[in-house]
Amino acid sequence: MDFRHTMKGRRALSTVAITTGLLLTVAGCGGGGSGKSDKGSSSSSSSATKSNGGMTQSKAPESTAAPLAEVKGSGLVLTVTSAKRDGGGFVTVEGTVTNNTSALWVAAEWLGDERELARNGGSIAGASLIDQKGKKKYLILRDTSGRCLCTQFTGGVRQGATADWFAQFPAPPADTTNVDFQVGSMPPASIQISGGE
Repeated sequence: MDFRHTMKGRRALSTVAITTGLLLTVAGCGGGGSGKSDKGSSSSSSSATKSNGGMTQSKAPESTAAPLAEVKGSGLVLTVTSAKRDGGGFVTVEGTVTNNTSALWVAAEWLGDERELARNGGSIAGASLIDQKGKKKYLILRDTSGRCLCTQFTGGVRQGATADWFAQFPAPPADTTNVDFQVGSMPPASIQISGGE
């Protein structure tokens, strides 16, 4: 009988040791010790949006790729970081705007001439893509309520701050890859559309 109790005790001890070893192995694998997961978490936190007193601000995305275009005007720096053609028949243009003026910037002149000012206030709704080759101008897409498919700078952009933006346009013909991005009184930014349908 003592022999049976000893064997049961040894089995239980072996089971506990194996279980503990497996738990430590799993914990070690999920600890985020690899360089890839650290980079992913730091880049996602660096482009996180901050809210301060109702004003939405975001840091400029840390990217090693050179921007497609950068233009300056009226104390602002407009950077276009990507212009991608999507399968749904539209182009998504993304970038940042940095406010180098001496006051809060509310994107008033970026609205454009439209009826839906109340729905699109403080946005990049007045932007357009100009296809010089095809002699066409593409305006930002709107939803059924008239809201632009673009960024609204809620609360404005503080002096010295940078905010991310995006805008979606109807896609030019597939053979059109070079267009000018235009908004407000900013100089046109010549960009190249990537991707395909």
